[in-house]
Amino acid sequence: MSKYTTGELAKSCNVSVRTVQFYDTKGLLPPSELTDGGRRLYTENDLIKLRLICTLKSVGLSLDSIQGILNSEAPAKVLNLLLDEQTKQLSNEISERQKQVTAIKIVKDSIQNMDAIPVNSIQDIGHMMENRKKLRRLHAKCIGTGVPFQIMFLGSIVLWIMRGMWIPFVVVTPIYTLVVVLIVRALHKKIRYICPECNATFHPLLKNTMRTSGWKVRWLTCTECNHEGYCVEVYAA
Repeated sequence: MSKYTTGELAKSCNVSVRTVQFYDTKGLLPPSELTDGGRRLYTENDLIKLRLICTLKSVGLSLDSIQGILNSEAPAKVLNLLLDEQTKQLSNEISERQKQVTAIKIVKDSIQNMDAIPVNSIQDIGHMMENRKKLRRLHAKCIGTGVPFQIMFLGSIVLWIMRGMWIPFVVVTPIYTLVVVLIVRALHKKIRYICPECNATFHPLLKNTMRTSGWKVRWLTCTECNHEGYCVEVYAA
């Protein structure tokens, strides 16, 4: 079996000698053999281990995590779990970076042909981004509340049609109707609309909110200029 000195091992994996020595001190890559003169020698297995360490390091795993994998009784399972978590973390980071890219584009568009960035423009952009987050959270909360009751309602209809069981429908219908009304009222309380015609922010009547549909935009009549058309949804301050 081939044996490698510290320098030869480092060269085979395109890392520095200091890196190999550091992994040794951390307990990640102890030498398989020490000569009488105290020279460290490594085997083919050590070479494979170093390549694995370098690969895992390149995908963002910490040295502690890598050590946990190497010391585990089931390294494949541990590695799988760690890689899943790392994928989630990287996906979240990509999402955040994408939001930053979007914000940069908005800034660039807003200051085109301008010599300076007005402070209120920056504040407006920040407010707009925060507004979108609040709207997403509100919509998610409403959907999470409404979906189980909608499933119950649809299930009661299926039972009535397929098995002639009408009692579940009678019981569930008023509950489902109440939940829908409460969700609409919650939306109506927290949401305002911007008219594309006069740019005014207005609060429509509850009945108008209930008889129109759509997320982010709704067909409404502006209370300021009476323009009828699709209006943009914003979170109420």
